[in-house]
Amino acid sequence: MILDIKNTEYVRAVERVRAYTSPHNLKAHVMTFGCQQNEADSEKARGILSDMGYTICDDFRECDLILVNTCAIRAHAEMKALSMLGNFRAVKKKNPELIVGVIGCMAAEPAVAQKLKTDFHYVSFTIEPNMLHKLPELTLKYVEENKRSFILGEDKGDIVEGAPVKRDGKFKAWVSIMYGCNNFCSYCIVPYVRGRERSRASLTVLEECRALVSDGVKEITLLGQNVNSYKSDVDFPQLLEKIALIDGDFIIRFMTSHPKDTSDELIAVMKKYKGKIAPYFHLPLQSGSDSVLKDMNRTYDSKRYLEVAKKLRKEIPDIALSTDVIIGFPGETDADFLDTMKILEDVRFDMVYSFIYSKRDGTVAAKMTDTLDEATKSARMKRLLDTQDVISYEMNGLAVGRRERVLVESVSERDGEEIYNARTGTNKLVHFKSKENHIGEFIYVEIEQASVSCLLAKEI
Repeated sequence: MILDIKNTEYVRAVERVRAYTSPHNLKAHVMTFGCQQNEADSEKARGILSDMGYTICDDFRECDLILVNTCAIRAHAEMKALSMLGNFRAVKKKNPELIVGVIGCMAAEPAVAQKLKTDFHYVSFTIEPNMLHKLPELTLKYVEENKRSFILGEDKGDIVEGAPVKRDGKFKAWVSIMYGCNNFCSYCIVPYVRGRERSRASLTVLEECRALVSDGVKEITLLGQNVNSYKSDVDFPQLLEKIALIDGDFIIRFMTSHPKDTSDELIAVMKKYKGKIAPYFHLPLQSGSDSVLKDMNRTYDSKRYLEVAKKLRKEIPDIALSTDVIIGFPGETDADFLDTMKILEDVRFDMVYSFIYSKRDGTVAAKMTDTLDEATKSARMKRLLDTQDVISYEMNGLAVGRRERVLVESVSERDGEEIYNARTGTNKLVHFKSKENHIGEFIYVEIEQASVSCLLAKEI
């Protein structure tokens, strides 16, 4: 169901919260852990807080309301969020009126929500990822009744449109095109905390993208747990083409993709509109072993994966490919690991994001027997990283001498000189010196040197 935020309890609750915040110039801070979707959700949270009359503040110690946007994909992410929440005990003691809210995927896990309720008495409420529009209601309930709220099991089938957004930057923007996931990979908690796939209407997505381009945005990243499976009145390749046809000087990125849904039509659209659609594709592998892929419920084998990767390279020769790899999945043997290493060598990824398997309660894999010791997992991880460093250095070296169009993102000072940081269409970080401020602009540079993680260039 599509809900307009203005047709919910949102408007009335916002007005009543503003009556509380406005006379006191109250401040709010949003802290984000996790993926790009969480970044986008945090921008909505900041927009809603601004609607509620809060001034957004960078320092949580100076704030009257703190939101922690959490990630549940790995145990390490949860521990970081819980550790940060522990710091707020002293802040609450200093400011008894402080409101602390937990949003994001952790808030949708029953065991975590219960822990927050019983062990973190200064947490005022939790909000599941799909229920951000209820932020004013829960804040109001705490302000007026001093009641904590830990709501679980809310319907995850709605798409709420019209939420205000307070973006972090002026020239880059996230646009969520769908929510949830239907894949149920055996190791992943996401379908349980974000619900099933729901796609936004293409007209709504297009309106948002047109408005962003009109406002000067130079890079739009389309988001979804699996953007390839977007399905509304059009499919993902059709949506991508419609966005590419919007007038304006901007580039389009998207993530994350699933190999099973990477169609010939999608590759053809990327090739046709290469000037608008960045020649970069994040294609998660997870494992090169067919038996492990089957246990992961990835629904493709290594042959299918290689077919997709090779087709991308063939149709878009200058494309950059990145991937995700999980090391130490339950039952992974030496032979399984070597299968993964072989695909790294065959595909020659530009970037690899690798993780040691993290058990997530509530998933199928959590019931599997983990026979690997931590030393073996760490040794495999080191071997993978060492191998990939060599490949990344060689892939980056191919850019030396090229003229590249880059989007300038930021500036930093090193050894008394201003060094600008930019990114190529292939998503590679570029450092260069300049006497002019080009932040938020496309410029051309010549690549002079490569390293494992970045390129050095001169402005031309």
